[in-house]
Amino acid sequence: MPHYLGKSRPMEESRIEKAMARLDTALTRIADARETVAGKTAEGAGSAKVMALVNSHEKLREEVADTLTELDALLEELEG
Repeated sequence: MPHYLGKSRPMEESRIEKAMARLDTALTRIADARETVAGKTAEGAGSAKVMALVNSHEKLREEVADTLTELDALLEELEG
């Protein structure tokens, strides 16, 4: 029986292959999860940007409508 100087016996080849396959699968799952999270973050950021643009557009539209109402009132005063 060989002496391993306090270390455990080396893993058998099939156990190493199985462990490597499990690690490879785990790394793939981690990479997939990272991409999913990054995608959701990007979508969320994109959605937030779109909502900010929609809100900004609506605010500007309301300001333009108010300004046109004021201009109409001024024109009526000048004509009348």
